[in-house]
Formats: sequence, C-alpha cells, structure tokens
Amino acid sequence: MTEETPKAKTLKGTHRFKVDAKGRMSLPASFRKVLSSDLVVTPNPHDECIYVFEPEIFDQWIEDAFGRVGGYNPLDPAHVAQRRKLFARAADVTTDSAGRIMLSAEQRKMVGIDKDVVLVGNSGYFEVWDAKRYDQVDADVDLSLLFG
Repeated sequence: MTEETPKAKTLKGTHRFKVDAKGRMSLPASFRKVLSSDLVVTPNPHDECIYVFEPEIFDQWIEDAFGRVGGYNPLDPAHVAQRRKLFARAADVTTDSAGRIMLSAEQRKMVGIDKDVVLVGNSGYFEVWDAKRYDQVDADVDLSLLFG
C-alpha cells in the first residue's frame, strides 16, 4: 500500500485584518469554506511571516524540507535539532465559532506582527504578515521577471 500525498486546497488572494488584544484574527470566508477547523501555525523559517497549514499539509511540508537534504535521519544530530525546532515553533489552533484563530504572543513577536495583518493565500497554505512589512516586501517583487 502506498501513502498518498495529502491534497492541498488552493488558497488565493490578499486579505487585510486586525489582530485583537487576545491575539485573535479573523479568517476570510473564502479560506473558511475550504479549510478544516484544525490548523497549524508556525513562523516561516526566515521569521518573516507566519505560515498556516492544515495538519497533514504541515507534516508534508516538514517531510519535503528534509527530502531536499536526502530525507530525515534520526541519527544525525543536526536533523534531530532542526526537526525539534520546527515542531517546537508550531502550534495547533482551532477556528472558533466566529471564524478566528489565535496567534501566540511569542509567534507574533518572532515575525514582528503588531495589529494590522495581511493574509496571503499561497496555494496549499496561507501566510500572515505584519501589514507594513508585507507592503514593503511586496513592493520589491517584480513579476515581469517570470513572464519576460
């Protein structure tokens, strides 16, 4: 029996929201329609934003990361430390009845999120950016390099 790669939902668009005093933020209706209520939030590896995955897509993301270096080796101390850090930085969250998720103060601090955020669909997951930082990063992206 072969294990199938989880099928990711396609998330698109840019959505602006505010994080409330308790660290909660609303999800766009278009995301809530296709995502399960159980999600995993984690700072991206460069601490630029927060990635939000469905649990099976998060597991696949970890597996793919180690696949780029020949696969996870539990006897390699560097792999063990990297895997530990990836899982330690992640948190399981559940969408509440108002369609919100909670971002921990620690995670928000890691990526510089204050109050205004931008949620960006990125195919099988979405990113949560501090609005000012996103606007700066996005302004530097030149799509003409892809399309000539």
